[in-house]
Amino acid sequence: MEEPSSKRPRNSLNREEVSIIHDGNHNNNQIVTLYNPPSSNNPNANTIRTSSLASPTMKLSGHKGSIYTLAYDPFGETLCSGSFDSTCLLWNASGNCENFNVLSGHKNAILDCKFTNNGEKVITASADYNLGVYDVRTGERLKRFMGHEGIVNAVGVAKDASPCLAVSASDDRTCRMWDTRVRSEVGCLEDQFQVTAVAYSNDGLTVFSGGIDNCIHAWDVRQMKRTMTMKGHTDTITCLSLNPKGTHILSNSMDGTLKTWDIRPFVDSGKKRHDKTFVGGTHNAEKGLLNCSWSADGTMVTGGSADRIVHIWDELSAEELYSLPGHAGCVNAVVFHPKENVIASASSDKSIFVGELS
Repeated sequence: MEEPSSKRPRNSLNREEVSIIHDGNHNNNQIVTLYNPPSSNNPNANTIRTSSLASPTMKLSGHKGSIYTLAYDPFGETLCSGSFDSTCLLWNASGNCENFNVLSGHKNAILDCKFTNNGEKVITASADYNLGVYDVRTGERLKRFMGHEGIVNAVGVAKDASPCLAVSASDDRTCRMWDTRVRSEVGCLEDQFQVTAVAYSNDGLTVFSGGIDNCIHAWDVRQMKRTMTMKGHTDTITCLSLNPKGTHILSNSMDGTLKTWDIRPFVDSGKKRHDKTFVGGTHNAEKGLLNCSWSADGTMVTGGSADRIVHIWDELSAEELYSLPGHAGCVNAVVFHPKENVIASASSDKSIFVGELS
């Protein structure tokens, strides 16, 4: 006989079972199916799950150095990680999250990576002064963009514009625009200071940059000139991220705060563009370019933090919703899954955690 469990049994549903929600009118009952992945060998097979991951929390290992950047493809099928070891690893975003490809060719650390908006290519920014364009399916490097005269800190792509367009930020005090159909740059925006963060507007007509001058600048791509400067941070800006609607931009800074800014064309003259401030994350003496990102519905924000904790805030109230431990080093990158209630984090401890948010 088996010993009785000390734990209270949990009432669980089989795959075929559904919940019926009554709204008071018996003719308008809603049938809600709960996702429950099949698993014959799993003793907890009847536990209700909220994602397609094999386990609620998973640790991915494979990089030989600190991991600086993470990116999901737009369809939530692939996760890309870039590291100090000069490679990017491609992982399945569901199931057991197997590593299925290695993107190599850079000669120094990879500091940022982005999927094109059709999910077919990965664009990488590296400390070897170059950018790489890789085919996701084959892992082959299709192009190498050369032109920067300093470390390339960040790369950005436009959500709704051509998948061929990208913009990069560098220590050579420029943002350069690229087209994967062309070999050389198609535009150059010159700043007075090193540029450490960059983002495209959704329509690809505006570039946002941030750097060691603690300011966020907006540039008109058609006129190739600066149109707006937003001040509020007191230290270097390490990352910029546009919200899904394209109305606000999120910034992470070495002053220990994340801030959101209203970037719509017309804002009341009496209202400042700075919107909210999120506190709780930290930066340390490493002065790493810690990232920041939005959830797919724009209701939550997160960012890297040197205290080894993944912090997630509610965008509306600016209150911290989650404080997730587990990493043994500085958390450099945190990204939300575009389709599921899943978050991925990368750290200087050479590991990636992927887990469900309850």
